[in-house]
Amino acid sequence: MIKRSLVCACLAILAGCGESLEDRQSDTSRGLAGEARGNSVLVPDMGILDRRPAPPNPERNAYFGDLHVHTGNSFDAYSFGTTATPADAYRYAQGAALKHPVGFEVRLQQPLDFYAVTDHAMFMGLVKAADKDPRFSRYEIAKPLHGINDPDNMNELSLISRGRAFSDFVPALVAGVLDGSIDEELVHSITRATWAEAVTAADAAYQPGRFTTFAAYEYTTSSDDRGNLHRNVIFRSTDKLPAMPFSRLNSQNPEGLWDWMDELRVQGIESLAIPHNSNGSNGQMFKLVDWAGDPMDDDYARQRMRNEPLVEVSQVKGTSETHPLLSRNDEWAYFEIAPYRVATKLDSQPEGSYVRDAYLRGLAMAETGMKNPYQFGLVAASDTHTGAAYLEEDSYHSKTGMLDGTPERRGSVPARFLHGTLASWYDPGLITTVEGRDYLAISSFEYWSASGTAAVWAEENTRESIYDAFRRKETFATSGPRIRLRFFAGDFDPGMVDSADLVSTAYREGVTMGGELPATESAPLFIGWAVADANGTPLQRLQVIKGWIDNGEHREAIYDIACSDGNAVDPQTHRCPDNGASVNLADCSTSTGVGASELKTGWRDPDYQPGQAAFYYLRALENPTCRWSTWDAIRAGVEPRPDLPETIQERAWSSPIWMGGLEGGNR
Repeated sequence: MIKRSLVCACLAILAGCGESLEDRQSDTSRGLAGEARGNSVLVPDMGILDRRPAPPNPERNAYFGDLHVHTGNSFDAYSFGTTATPADAYRYAQGAALKHPVGFEVRLQQPLDFYAVTDHAMFMGLVKAADKDPRFSRYEIAKPLHGINDPDNMNELSLISRGRAFSDFVPALVAGVLDGSIDEELVHSITRATWAEAVTAADAAYQPGRFTTFAAYEYTTSSDDRGNLHRNVIFRSTDKLPAMPFSRLNSQNPEGLWDWMDELRVQGIESLAIPHNSNGSNGQMFKLVDWAGDPMDDDYARQRMRNEPLVEVSQVKGTSETHPLLSRNDEWAYFEIAPYRVATKLDSQPEGSYVRDAYLRGLAMAETGMKNPYQFGLVAASDTHTGAAYLEEDSYHSKTGMLDGTPERRGSVPARFLHGTLASWYDPGLITTVEGRDYLAISSFEYWSASGTAAVWAEENTRESIYDAFRRKETFATSGPRIRLRFFAGDFDPGMVDSADLVSTAYREGVTMGGELPATESAPLFIGWAVADANGTPLQRLQVIKGWIDNGEHREAIYDIACSDGNAVDPQTHRCPDNGASVNLADCSTSTGVGASELKTGWRDPDYQPGQAAFYYLRALENPTCRWSTWDAIRAGVEPRPDLPETIQERAWSSPIWMGGLEGGNR
């Protein structure tokens, strides 16, 4: 079975554990210069610096992180020039510099609170082993990969040879395993050792109360029509883990992954999977039938929601909230749309590929009395393949190392080098001409995004607390900035919006994002609250997105509920007036004195119908800023590429609150 799966996996690719907590604590108890220190550091003549973690906060804190990070242990990342290890990635997340494959250093503008290295389970560690491990590098198929990431090969000319070496390696590996010329057990042992290395790195970097890591990996699969079906698998604990991760080599069908996760759960190993890039799934991620094409039933819905309570709504390969063809009345729907199936130039069908559409499909299923398989919360991620998340537009360095580490290679400025040679490695015609200027079109890099972050509301920065927030779906997503969102609903007194005990009262008397509110005769009060990134751009508006089913038809509405600069929402259009924020495209400077550092309000649905099943989620929009491609153009001294947006509005999305008529829901 594994050998047959190797063939399918190969075709798809070419087309497109450690020390214990107690040990760590004993290590950190040894002080600087050998002096003992406990939870405090004594500095002579300078007082006491208290290093104890903050006590758990019952009103919960916002923590930001990335649950989708690749290092040199991923087969594709190593071929892109990435040599960063999981340990390097965790240091980067805490603020250390990391060397990009192109040669420059990258560093986060703000450290993150949690991070998970999610290298591909399939062929984990094997391309690196083909270069460095003498047990495996001795094979003939490995020789073209020898020295692929040595310093003298990290140049533009090496792009051709490294691409050919990698594209030849995968089918040769599969053929070798099938005919017995390559030791299959050696292949598995390399994967097991690489997985153990990742777990060890996660444990070594974990600092409860200060910085959280998770044992994690990516399950990388697709449908036969090249629809993306990738998932990241996150484990709650490292106390007990599988010796080897489940991959496409075990099953192309994600339902097989869920079966494996359920079996582990019986053994006391808790995990969840997070689908990503539904936008590139060609309608396959949120279908109306199961893998076999049969109608979904309650057992399917229960298993899916048990194993996949979250979905990644935004990342480098585009945003998956909604599509202009699906949400024609949403002026902000055309945000970082990447229109292709992943690793192709094939159009991706919008229906069944976007989160808001999935929410509506789930409501329609629940109306028939079945369980809702699409009642998930939201996170975002980077999907970096260099170990380093890229979250800011003005310092964006893209994803695939040597392939897109410069503006020319990612198609944001005109190509000046190797027009025919470099392009011919991929396809002889991959030069795009726009208004008389030639751009490289190696992939769809120009549509990629500087996104995003996963965020949770949790009592403390620990694995247990953050994972439990994942499970209850008290999560939100941002396109990069550290915007903080709160979203509550209940039978609240409107005056509580300005109360000092707003949060404690809302938790006690209502529900928060990710929750369900039973049907009520009168419209509940929703409380929306957004706080801008202190190092970022002011907020322009706060919105509620509502979806419901009306006589079998999908319906949605966008309500602005709070405006910046003292502006009021028009009761007829439900829109804020333009606040006048603008961007100077000569230098990307933005308007000053415009926008809000905080937006908070209570809101009742003016179109509320008792008993009607609906979902509501919060969306916060910043003032406009330059897109990364515009920053690239300005620095290169050229005009921004005319077929790309010059500016964007960074944003954040809460997980929904589901309401009323949920007899078929997932209680």
